[in-house]
Amino acid sequence: MIPSKKIISFSIKLLIGIISFWIIYSRLSHIPELKEQFLQLFADPTMYVVFFLVLLLMPINWGIESYKWKLITTQIESISYITSVKAVLTGVCIGNIAPGRAMEFLAKIYYFKPHNRPSVTILHFINGMFQMLITLSMGLMAIAYKINGSSQSTSVIYLALTAGVCMVLFFCWAIFNASYIQRKLQFIKWFKTIENARNLRFTKKIITTLISLSIVRYAVFTTQFYIIYHALSPQSLPFQVFLSIAAYFTITSIIPMISFIEPAIRAAIAILVFNSATDNEANVVLASTLVWIVNVVVPSAIGYAIILKEKIIFRTEHAH
Repeated sequence: MIPSKKIISFSIKLLIGIISFWIIYSRLSHIPELKEQFLQLFADPTMYVVFFLVLLLMPINWGIESYKWKLITTQIESISYITSVKAVLTGVCIGNIAPGRAMEFLAKIYYFKPHNRPSVTILHFINGMFQMLITLSMGLMAIAYKINGSSQSTSVIYLALTAGVCMVLFFCWAIFNASYIQRKLQFIKWFKTIENARNLRFTKKIITTLISLSIVRYAVFTTQFYIIYHALSPQSLPFQVFLSIAAYFTITSIIPMISFIEPAIRAAIAILVFNSATDNEANVVLASTLVWIVNVVVPSAIGYAIILKEKIIFRTEHAH
């Protein structure tokens, strides 16, 4: 007879998978005529080659992120690269459950000792700031260039530009004041145990390495987008496309995403920023959707397989 704890454990993991992939399906189903567009897209055999090339870049994308996670957490607890990969991929899966990927950290801190998890939680958000610095900086320059060269602009663009500048400044401050943030969070019960933890600090070498890796990772996922989009619209101008891609990733990073309307928001943003690069809205929506499938849906499936194989149960344990 199967013990009740194992039944509960399996039920929880099954529920996590169902919720995660139901949300993914809901997001895809909200894109108008997506099924028909995909069928037309893959009627061309060359698109299979394009999709395969983009899929090959996915392990590089998340492999870099996994190395960054291993590197940034070393000051608290050293983990292997394989463990870091598992943490990142399970984080991608769990991140689908809540808006803004708010639950991703639960999976990533699971692989650390309970008394280290509060400090590692802070490092999770600091690590995200390094990538956001690059994404926002590139996007802000692209948005500024597009505004300067266009007679038309919208309040949404100016709002995103202002918010992006404020976020870049805040991220820079946070990275250099991690130990200060660590101390100030002790009033929250979850972070109370940080009182006796090692202070978080980043050397110039680590900061330089993390920024460099973030730049390379940014180049990977923007290249993925460009490969697909160029295959769909070969007549498009590369410079205009890269400007639009940079603006797209910046605006989607700034605007809070609500799970069930995320596809509509992303599609609207893509159409908005690509207005000077193309007049084919379907290609824009398809490119953004395919990149999302490759970089989120596929890693989520792998992450869920890891959760099932390793019998993981996520819970917030306090240090003793």
